[in-house]
Amino acid sequence: MNSRSGPSAPWIYVGLLAAQTAAALILFWIVFPIFHGLVTNLGERQALDLSDQAGIVASAALLLCCYWTRLKWVPVTSPFHSVFAAHLLFFASRVSFFFGGALFSAIFFRHLPELDAFPPFAQAFVKGVYVAGTLFGLFCYSLELDRFGKAVEDRPPERGE
Repeated sequence: MNSRSGPSAPWIYVGLLAAQTAAALILFWIVFPIFHGLVTNLGERQALDLSDQAGIVASAALLLCCYWTRLKWVPVTSPFHSVFAAHLLFFASRVSFFFGGALFSAIFFRHLPELDAFPPFAQAFVKGVYVAGTLFGLFCYSLELDRFGKAVEDRPPERGE
C-alpha cells in the first residue's frame, strides 16, 4: 500500500473518514457529560471512570491512526462537487474543533486556582499528554474535514484541457 492512488482508494478514503467521524462522535458522546459536569460543578473535583478514560484514549488513538494512514497512503477523493456541501464540511470542521477547545478551556480554568500546588511531574506530564493528544486528534479530524471540503468544492478540470 505504498501508492497514493488505485482503484480501491476512494473506498479506503470513505472508510477512513467514516472511522474518524465515528471516533469523533464517540469522543463527543463521552466528553460532553464530563464537560457539563465541569461547568455545572465549578470548584469540585471531577473523577473520570476508567471506562470513560479508556474510551477517550481509544477514540483519540483511532482518530490519529486513521488520519495519519490517510495522509500517508490514501489521496483525498470526492464523489461529487458542491460549493454548498463544501461549506457544510468547513462548518463541521470548525465546530468539531470548537468543542475540543471549549473542553480544554473548562479544564484549564477549572484547575487554574490549583496552579500554586502542582501534582508530581510524572502525573502532570501524563495528564498533559492525555489532554493534548485528545485535542490533537480533534485538530487532525478538523483538518481532514477541511481537506475533504476543499476536494468537494473544487471543480474537476474540463475534459480537453
